[in-house]
Amino acid sequence: MAQELPHRNLVVIGHVDHGKSTLVGRLLYEHGEIPQHIIDEYKKESEEKGKATFEFAWVMDRFKEERERGVTIDLTHRKFETDKYYFTIIDAPGHRDFVKNMITGTSQADAAVLVVSAREGEGVMAQTKEHAFLARTLGVPQLICVVNKMDATQPPYSEARFNEVKDQITKLLTPIGYRDVPIIPISGYKGDNILKASPNLSWWKGPTLMDALNALKVPQKPTDKPLRIPVEDVYSITGIGTVPVGRVETGIIKVNDKVIFMPANKAGEVKSIEMHHTPMQQAEPGDNIGFNVRGIAKNDLKRGDVCGPQSNPPTVVKSFTAQIVVLQHPSVIAAGYKPVFHVHTAQVACRIDEIIRTINPKDGTTLKDKPDFIKAGDIAVVKVVPDRPLVLEKVSEFPQLGRFAIRDMGMTVAAGQCIDLEKASA
Repeated sequence: MAQELPHRNLVVIGHVDHGKSTLVGRLLYEHGEIPQHIIDEYKKESEEKGKATFEFAWVMDRFKEERERGVTIDLTHRKFETDKYYFTIIDAPGHRDFVKNMITGTSQADAAVLVVSAREGEGVMAQTKEHAFLARTLGVPQLICVVNKMDATQPPYSEARFNEVKDQITKLLTPIGYRDVPIIPISGYKGDNILKASPNLSWWKGPTLMDALNALKVPQKPTDKPLRIPVEDVYSITGIGTVPVGRVETGIIKVNDKVIFMPANKAGEVKSIEMHHTPMQQAEPGDNIGFNVRGIAKNDLKRGDVCGPQSNPPTVVKSFTAQIVVLQHPSVIAAGYKPVFHVHTAQVACRIDEIIRTINPKDGTTLKDKPDFIKAGDIAVVKVVPDRPLVLEKVSEFPQLGRFAIRDMGMTVAAGQCIDLEKASA
């Protein structure tokens, strides 16, 4: 039963054409999620279109345009189970134009598989670096790295070539803070070392990809932290009263708890809690709940408010310091720029008051103090002032409420996290 296994969101990232979609298709096929006749059909169709070897990739690339270009444009989600976990795989685009979609996927992920091609002339490329750094900046805690296309090395399945690429990967990951990352040789297309050890890689004594997936750690639920529930919606239900709905991010909520919603600054007492129409006495992180609060009217609250205990209310910020990565912007970003910040369920226009410094993505050192502007590809520390009251926490204390995306002109221009804050005066 899917329900009984712990659930993990897994994002597959890496440079364009390094075989991400093929790997995911292969994983699903080996798990019996995709019947043989579908793969045969895709194989025939891909050969006719001059895209031989793309049959597994097409499992994920449903869109016609993607098939014809042979690149993944949007995020696709598929589920599969191992002995230990129930996974949702997010196949993220590697193509430069599609990095914004990758951000959305990566910000939902518990773990990432970074795919690097072993083919001569490939290995660690520009976007391999970018994706690894984004995974780190967006707070993906665990990483598995696969050296793909081992069947395409010279000679095939070359241990020497694997070691070269492994070296490049270690040099990339260590400075950005990923330690003890398994680096595994595979062939997504041929299926080597995916579910079981391959005779073609007889020199390899380490884990298969499946072993590494099963070895991922289940993070502790942050039940020891103070309660935080960002409000997604508020209902008024006849015979019950005001019912805010949201996902418990940290802490535990119990019936009779005294809670406060910020920045609305409305307090009340929890009368009932339910999840999927089933009443419960308490709820914990990960639970999507509706809860009735006595003493609060429907129009007192709105989406973006955050519920916490009266003894430890959610933090409302006057200003905050953030580390951001600029994903795309048609020109440059200077002090005074005012896009919309999407933080938990809130969307608030915020002004970038000051660009404090830019950061070297390779080692985290300062590139330049107080630059006049930043542009696509830059990582910077900035001071931000919200237009109206906003609940935000430091990422070091409440990672779930410290990360955000920055949107403008209908696109995600940057993503980042709150590293320090100045509280609004009560």
